[in-house]
Amino acid sequence: MGGVLILAEALLLRMMRREHTVWPELVFNLNSGHILMWAFRGVEIAAYAAVLAHLNLHWIDRLPRAAQWTFALFAWDLCFYWRHRTHHRFGLLWAVHVVHHQGKNFNLSLCNRNSWYASLTDFPFTGVLAVLGLPLDIYVAISSFHYAVQFFNHCGLVRSAGVLDRFLVTPRHHRVHHRAEPQFFNCNFGGTFLLWDKIFGTFTRNDDDHVDARYGVDGIANSCNPLRASHEPLLQLAGARWPASEHCSPARASAVFVASGGLLLYGMLICWLNTQHDAHSDLHWMLMGCTLAGTIALGAHCDGKRWALPAWCALALALPALLHGDRTMSDTAPAALLVLFAVHGVFGMIQFARNAAASARLPQR
Repeated sequence: MGGVLILAEALLLRMMRREHTVWPELVFNLNSGHILMWAFRGVEIAAYAAVLAHLNLHWIDRLPRAAQWTFALFAWDLCFYWRHRTHHRFGLLWAVHVVHHQGKNFNLSLCNRNSWYASLTDFPFTGVLAVLGLPLDIYVAISSFHYAVQFFNHCGLVRSAGVLDRFLVTPRHHRVHHRAEPQFFNCNFGGTFLLWDKIFGTFTRNDDDHVDARYGVDGIANSCNPLRASHEPLLQLAGARWPASEHCSPARASAVFVASGGLLLYGMLICWLNTQHDAHSDLHWMLMGCTLAGTIALGAHCDGKRWALPAWCALALALPALLHGDRTMSDTAPAALLVLFAVHGVFGMIQFARNAAASARLPQR
């Protein structure tokens, strides 16, 4: 559903505001953190369950059920506020969070733009709820609700949400937080309720909402390679640099090719999520591995790596042979997805041949 809403918003922004859709960035946002982020989300929930079992003070689970839900609604959001604020304050946490801020366009897809390690840095802030005794089912449900609200907070179509702007974090407020100008760096950290920003003095009103606002982070390269985006800030923090690209392709496939490949990967991600009930199956791990490998190959292709396009094509062409025999992948939608991967791989090989021919015509140094 999220992917459909993101694509619908992109089309509406183009029709209503003549805003150009940067498809490689949009697709990067969709795929940047999903595979490992979802895997680490499982680690986060498992850690929460372990703390709940062994370090539980039982202060909350003794309350009436309605009181537990009410507490969770506000307490989780308070934990998120401080999680978000500290991620802007400390170098290691910022190196994880900066991936979310590198996007140059404010739209729904930006909500999905995250480091591979984002879920791991969440738990130290929300784990306190397990110590207090908040039941796991309420924790999962409430966190899902707040994530849905935060998805809406990144909507590029909404300039004002009316009366909701008075007490909730809406796109009008969160848009300020993503501005590239330094004066907006430490403001509007809330996820759902404006309450916390107003109490702790970090609320900034958006009275200068104009279409020429700049988003992103100045001074940091905006890569469409998820592997690079998740690790380059960590390397910089350690005083190292991302390896220079010594073997760049002289010609790259079109943005349409990259975007369509990314959408196919998003479809593969959905297939993988549908196998969560059988996490020990070969199909589950094969889908995870193929989606991760495809994400890395397509991202490296955006960076101009010579090996990336043939690697992507090999994977796209091999997927039907690897997965067609599985009963789950024989359903109409997964089977159609495998066919589209094969077609995409063929077009990629054609593009690779053209690139090779163009390279051969270049004068030798």
